[in-house]
Amino acid sequence: MRGHDADEEVLVGGNVTPVVRRGDTVHREAGAWTPAVHRLLQTLRDAGVDEVPEPRGSDANGREALSYIPGRTLVDCAPDVRWSSGVLVAAGKLLRRIHDASRPLVNDRALIWRSSRRTPAEVICHNDFATYNLIADGDTLSGVIDFDFASPGPRVWDLAYLAYRIVPFAEDAPDADGLKRARRLDQLIAAYGGDLSAADVMAAMVSRLEDLRLFTLGRFAETGRAEFRAHADMYGRDADRLR
Repeated sequence: MRGHDADEEVLVGGNVTPVVRRGDTVHREAGAWTPAVHRLLQTLRDAGVDEVPEPRGSDANGREALSYIPGRTLVDCAPDVRWSSGVLVAAGKLLRRIHDASRPLVNDRALIWRSSRRTPAEVICHNDFATYNLIADGDTLSGVIDFDFASPGPRVWDLAYLAYRIVPFAEDAPDADGLKRARRLDQLIAAYGGDLSAADVMAAMVSRLEDLRLFTLGRFAETGRAEFRAHADMYGRDADRLR
């Protein structure tokens, strides 16, 4: 792997590929899916969804370039921000806006996505819409990053994983004791809108975790990184508990 230039800051995260920042631009490894992701981001921004990165083509090293969204990920925020009702509602509304704005791309078969297409393909799913990819500026939700695994799929697929991480139902969610989860789930679903029920979201959550467990076990087999195996085991335990 090439070294980073002196003026590049390596950003936290990037479990799949390294992410670096140079000024107000983020650079990361590109792939066959990058043109589709950039098309999605531009489509969202053209529709007024300014909370997503602006695509800026590629750099001299062939990496994709995106605008930097200032702030902190929710997992790095204090509990009173991370678990606030305002952030919960804002996350549900932002996901709905992204989904609605993405619909023109659902049936464009020329686009190559990194993740598999899922049925019913209603929208372009982020596929990792979670607290570690949601950005807060102070106590306000200001953006979402990391669209690399986006692909067509059902609305509930994204909403279920967001619920898993922000209600939260995840075993590793810190400082979440005492939260009224049933009420928070209802708030999130209401913020997203539509006719999905709590039962719909919970059922999709179990399926989502089973799928994620298999994916993460695959990452463990490829890399040997113990944290992938630990996360896969957690997803299995959480799926069993929620089932």
